[in-house]
Amino acid sequence: MNVPGLRGSLRVRLLAGTLFWIAASILVAGWGLASLFRQHVTTQFYTELTSHLDQLTAQLTLDEQGNPRLALPLSDPRLSRPYSGCYWQIDLVGDIRGGDSVVAGQLRSRSLWDHVLVSPPGIPADGEIHRHRISGPEGKMLGMVERSVRIDEAADGKPRTFRLIAAADERLMSDPIARFSGILWLALGVLAAGLILAALVQVFVGLAPLRTLRTALGKVRSGETQRLEGTFPDELTPLIDEFNSVLAQNAEVVERARTHAGNLAHALKTPLSVLANAAGRAGNAERSELARLVVDQVAIAQRQVDYHLARAQVAANSRVPGAKTALHPVVEGLARAMRRIHAERQLELIVRPFPESLSFRGETQDLQEMLGNLIDNACKWANRQVEVSAQSSKITLTITIDDDGPGLAVEKREAVIRRGVRADEKVKGSGLGLAIVDDLARLYGGLLDLMDSPLGGLRVVLTLPACQ
Repeated sequence: MNVPGLRGSLRVRLLAGTLFWIAASILVAGWGLASLFRQHVTTQFYTELTSHLDQLTAQLTLDEQGNPRLALPLSDPRLSRPYSGCYWQIDLVGDIRGGDSVVAGQLRSRSLWDHVLVSPPGIPADGEIHRHRISGPEGKMLGMVERSVRIDEAADGKPRTFRLIAAADERLMSDPIARFSGILWLALGVLAAGLILAALVQVFVGLAPLRTLRTALGKVRSGETQRLEGTFPDELTPLIDEFNSVLAQNAEVVERARTHAGNLAHALKTPLSVLANAAGRAGNAERSELARLVVDQVAIAQRQVDYHLARAQVAANSRVPGAKTALHPVVEGLARAMRRIHAERQLELIVRPFPESLSFRGETQDLQEMLGNLIDNACKWANRQVEVSAQSSKITLTITIDDDGPGLAVEKREAVIRRGVRADEKVKGSGLGLAIVDDLARLYGGLLDLMDSPLGGLRVVLTLPACQ
C-alpha cells in the first residue's frame, strides 16, 4: 500500500501502524471476551434449567387417580413466586405408541399462576432433552428445556407418558450479557485511550532525537557551529559521524581551492604586470601603437582573471555550511578605509546604527568584497554624502547604500551590472565591481537592486542570507 501521507511522514507512519494494531487488538479482544461470556452465561442458564428438569424427574410420582404430583417441592424459591421468571410444567401426552393427545399443564409451578406453557409439537424420545424458545407469561420470551418420562406403575395399570418442561425468562440470560458487554467495551475503550496516549508519547519521545538533529543541522547551516554537536542515541551516531566527516572533508576541499585560486592569481598577475610595465616603457613612435594595444589587452586580461578568480572562490565558499560573518565590524572597517581613501574630497560617509547581532551566512572576505565594491562605487560618484544602513528579517539581511551623486537612468541600470560595462568611462575602474557583487550575491541566493535614492543619487540594495 503506497499512501503519500504515509511515505512523507515518519510520525504518521508510526502512529498509523500503532493505531491500526491497537484498534484491531481491542476489537478482537472485545469480540472474543464477549463471545466467551455469552457462551458461559448461556451454558449456565440451560444447566440450571436442566437441573430443574432433573429435580422434576426425580420428584415425579402418581397419585391414586394416576395424576402426576411431586413428592417434594423443587428447591428454587422462584418457582413458588408468581411470574418470577422461573417456571416448570408437566404435560400428559399419553402412551407414545398410542398417540394419545397432549393434555398441557396438567401440573405446573405456582410461578406460572394461571398461565399454561405451549410447547412446540413433537415429543422427545426417552432420555433426550430438547431446547426451545417459547412465549411465556406477559408475552416474555422463555428459554425452555423438555424431556419425556414414561411411568408404567400406574394404579389402573395403564402406562403414562409425561412431558416435563423447565423454562426461564431469557432476560435472566440476556441482561447479564448486556451488562457485561457494556462494562467490557467501556473498559476496553479506556484501555484503548491509554494505549493511544502511550503510543503518542512513545512516538514523540522516540522522534525527539530527530528534532535535536534538525536543530543541530540548522545551527550548522546558520553558521553557529562548524559540525553537528549534541547527545544522540546509538542508532544516529553513525549518521552524525559520517555527516561531520563530510563537513570536514568539504571544508578541506574548499580551503585547497582557495589556496589554488590565490596561487593562480599570483602566478598570472606577475607576468601580466611585467608585460604592462614593459609596454609602458616602450616610447618610440613605431612601437607606441603596439604598446597601447598590449597595455589595453593586459588590463582586460587582469580584469578577467580578477573576475573569474573571485567568482570561483565564492562559488566554493557559498557551499560551505557553517560560515558566519558579523556585519558590524565589516561595515565599520570598510567605512574607515573609505574615509581615508577619499579624504581629499571631504565626503561625509555615514553608517546608520543597526543591531550588532546582524550576521551574514557566508565568508567574511566575500562580504568585504561585495560591500567594498558598493561603498567604493558610491564614494566615487557621490558629491558630498554616502549613507550605509542595514536591517534583517528572519532569513534575509538587507544592506542599503545611498549616495547624493548624479544617479543612474533606469534604462542603464541593468547594463551596468553586466560584466565590464561602466556608466562613465571617465571614472576610473574596470567595470567589474557591480558585476562581481551581483554574481556573488546570486551565488549566495541573494539579490542586487538599483533604484533612486532619497539623497538624489543612486540607492543600491544588497539582499543576502542572514544568520538567525
